Amino acid sequence: MEEFNEGFPYKRVVVTGGAGFLGRFIVARLQTQKDVEIFVPRRAEYDLVEAADIKRLLAATQPDLIIHLAAVVGGIGANQKNPGKFFYENLMMGAQLIEQSRLYGVAKFVALGTVCAYPKLTPTPFREEDLWNGYPEETNAPYGLAKKMMLVQAQGYRQQYNFNTIFLLPANLYGPGDNFDLESSHVIPALVRKCLEAREHCAAFVEAWGTGNASREFLYVDDCAEAVLRAAALYDESEPVNIGTGREIKISELLQLIARLTGFEGEIRWQSDKPDGQPRRRLEVSRAFEKFGFQARTSLEEGLRKTIEWYETQGARATDRAVSEGDQVVNSAP
Repeated sequence: MEEFNEGFPYKRVVVTGGAGFLGRFIVARLQTQKDVEIFVPRRAEYDLVEAADIKRLLAATQPDLIIHLAAVVGGIGANQKNPGKFFYENLMMGAQLIEQSRLYGVAKFVALGTVCAYPKLTPTPFREEDLWNGYPEETNAPYGLAKKMMLVQAQGYRQQYNFNTIFLLPANLYGPGDNFDLESSHVIPALVRKCLEAREHCAAFVEAWGTGNASREFLYVDDCAEAVLRAAALYDESEPVNIGTGREIKISELLQLIARLTGFEGEIRWQSDKPDGQPRRRLEVSRAFEKFGFQARTSLEEGLRKTIEWYETQGARATDRAVSEGDQVVNSAP
C-alpha cells in the first residue's frame, strides 16, 4: 500500500471474514505494512452471531481497528431460499460487533454494506443519498436491509458516543478466489464455471438465469481491497460511500464476453422463468475519489482474464475446500 507513506495508522487489526474472498486480498495488503498485527477470526472458534464470542474475540486480540467483512451471503437463488437466515445472522453480526467494539474502546470500525441495500428502482447511477428512497429488490431485500442497519447504527453511535464507524457500499465483486459453487455463487463465477465446463465437455449450450436484460456493475476484488484500506486510513465521516467503477454491463453482454474469453462457442439459453433481480445497478463513485482518493484500476476484461486463469489452474479444488469449511465469508452483492 505505497500510498500510505508514513505507514498504516492502525497496528492491531481484526478482519472478520478475513479468510473469505475479499478478506484474503485485504489481509495480503495489510501484511505489507510494517508493525501491523492482523487477526482473522474463524467461525469454529468465534461465532460472530453470539455476543459472548465477540467479547472473547476482543479480549484476545485487543484491536484498534475492526474491518467487518463477514456475512452469510449468496446469489439470487440462495437469497430466495434463506431470507430469514440471511436477515438474522447478518443483522446480529453487525449490530453486536459494533456495540461490543464501542464498549471495548476500539478506535475505528469499518462496516461493509452491500449494493443490495439500494431501493429496487433507484435512478442510475445510484447515489448515496438515494439509499432511503424505497424498498430493496425483493429477492435480496432481507440481506440488504440487515446490512443497511449497520449504517443506521454507525451514524447513531457517532452522534451519541463519538464512535468512529464508517460504512462502505461495494459494487458486485469478482476475481480469483471467488466462490464458484453453483448453488451459492454470484453471477460471474457461475457463468465462468458453466462456460468452462461446457467447453471441456463439448456441450452445445449453457443455461443462464433470467433474460439477460438486467445490468450490473462489477468491481475487481483487489481494487476493492485497496478502497477499503484507503477508507480505513483516511476517511472518518458518517456519510456512506459507494465503492465501484461507475460502469455497468448487461448480463447478456457479460455472458458473451465470458464465453469469448473461455473459448465456449455454443448456444446461450436464457431461463426467462428465473428472476433477473434488480433491473440495473451502477454506482455514482465520485465521493470515494473525493474523500480518500480511490479510483478503480482494473478493467472488466482484464479482471475476467485473471479470474478465468485462476479457476482453470486451481479454482475447482479451492472452491470445494472453501465450501467445505463453512466459514462466515465475505459479503458481495448478488
